[in-house]
Amino acid sequence: MVDTTWRPHETHGRLTAGKEAGLPDTVFAFPKQRALPLTDEGHIREAIEAFGDVADVTDEDRELAFANIRRAAAFYRVPMTETDWRQLGSRHVEPGYKHVERTEW
Repeated sequence: MVDTTWRPHETHGRLTAGKEAGLPDTVFAFPKQRALPLTDEGHIREAIEAFGDVADVTDEDRELAFANIRRAAAFYRVPMTETDWRQLGSRHVEPGYKHVERTEW
């Protein structure tokens, strides 16, 4: 089992580039790359969907990111049925889900 690096943070909701730049590394699924912030339920759902879109990462980076997403999902009570990072990105988006707009990772 991989030790997680994710920690909850008081910033929630829409993240501007400035807000995201001010977040600590411990808020991101991929902390070294500062990709996929996990600050609230919407961002966790987005991270689950966009997990496979993060480029130039190793399998070890993906293992850590998956562990971080699972920990954040449990904290924010976002249901996750995936048990391995290879399953992420294949999830059907539930009706009524609000997509978090992202312009860059």
